[in-house]
Amino acid sequence: MSVRTRYAPSPTGYLHVGGLRTALYNYLYARQHGGSFVLRIEDTDQTRKVEGAVENLIDVFGWLGMVFDEGPHIGGACGPYVQSERLSTYREHLQHLSDVGHAYACFCTSARLEEMRRQQTTSGRLPMYDRRCRNLSKDVAQRRMAAGEPHVWRMSVPDGQRVIVSDMIRGDVSFETGTIDDQVLLKSDGFPTYHMANVVDDHLMQISHVIRGEEWLPSTPKHALLYQFFGWQIPQFAHLPLLLNADRSKMSKRSGDVAVEEYRKNGFLPATLLNFVALLGWHPRDDREIFSLDDLVREFSLERVNKAGAVFDLAKLRWMNAEYLKAEDEATLLSHISPWVTDLLQEYGEARVKHAMQTLRGGADSYEVLAQKIRDTFAPLPAPVPEVMELLESDAAKSVVAEFAERMALLDRAVWSDFAKLEEEFKNIATAAGQDHGLKGKWLWQPLRAALMRQPHGPELGKLVGIWGRDRVLAELQHSLELVKQPVAHR
Repeated sequence: MSVRTRYAPSPTGYLHVGGLRTALYNYLYARQHGGSFVLRIEDTDQTRKVEGAVENLIDVFGWLGMVFDEGPHIGGACGPYVQSERLSTYREHLQHLSDVGHAYACFCTSARLEEMRRQQTTSGRLPMYDRRCRNLSKDVAQRRMAAGEPHVWRMSVPDGQRVIVSDMIRGDVSFETGTIDDQVLLKSDGFPTYHMANVVDDHLMQISHVIRGEEWLPSTPKHALLYQFFGWQIPQFAHLPLLLNADRSKMSKRSGDVAVEEYRKNGFLPATLLNFVALLGWHPRDDREIFSLDDLVREFSLERVNKAGAVFDLAKLRWMNAEYLKAEDEATLLSHISPWVTDLLQEYGEARVKHAMQTLRGGADSYEVLAQKIRDTFAPLPAPVPEVMELLESDAAKSVVAEFAERMALLDRAVWSDFAKLEEEFKNIATAAGQDHGLKGKWLWQPLRAALMRQPHGPELGKLVGIWGRDRVLAELQHSLELVKQPVAHR
């Protein structure tokens, strides 16, 4: 049997990083074994459906470079791939379960079920359906349904059996049927529950491996029983460890920082997210941490997925993104940060913005952070730092800055557009001005930084002059010289 995996999200909003990991592991396993990767939309809970969620999901996977072989957007031999379009299929299979005695109609009201669970909880019992309707004869059930009485359909869980689920990560996991509820299979609105639709679809879509989150493990014996009731071959299961916050609490979709779309908006690379998420639970054979998608296809194995929960370390994600940023070629990097610096490109031109990008990229860990550093560099300087301005108090310091400004003003304007040549001339002019006034080392460079930046820190001065351009460099030098003519208290 060929390998077929699936990612089956509900269209309830954004793609959670946990969902991305599930999809990625399914993708990697399918690609590694020359199989198929299927997208199925599980929208049986219509009350939670969010318009546009499916389109957004497909767009995000396109951005990530993960290609589905079958799905609602591309079709395939096992469609339709949206569960709300498959209702007649579920009803047919529910009828079969009813005919062979593995499903029954339940007419209990919500109020009765709520009171039943309250009493069970109060008495310390496991909240489960008490099977009141299980003993109704088929004739009675038929008459009540024919009369239009609201009802659901439940599965008949056998008594006194043990269900053993073979899991590729956890080994054999055993469940007693006495702890398994008579699960609702078909709701009163005609839509199936997850459990019914999931099993029917996985079988009909020929899914060979069900790779999903650990939270579904307690439901797996119900699914195993349904496979048994239908007489179908059960797929291979693999339940992935939970994703944890730094405090080891479970990550939730309700957390505001777990949407893949948010990381995309904040300037994280798709390659970074895939690499980082792959390592949330899976460990490679060595200490390597940087993997391309093709690398992951070659290296990934379910046997090396941990059982214990995986901590989502945002600091490590930022470190990894910085590593990918360092490796990105300049043209690609500029295209990625352009949306954040469109106005700067229009005002200062691509050459100067690109020069700023090349200068500042080393310390950036996302497109957004790099873009902000560029914006900060072009922005007007903040108020002078008095301790820095004191470096310009001496006559020698003021004289060397004045001479430096005069010599920079005499540079041919063409040099100001040749950033490598400009940096060389900057160093030569600064050194010559220092020699004329007996200043070198920090006694030269500190006053020049004070005159240009009026701050203790910033980009390399030789590169800053190219980023700013002739007019601003000369204007900042002149302004600093005017500031030091005034008493310190008035600065």
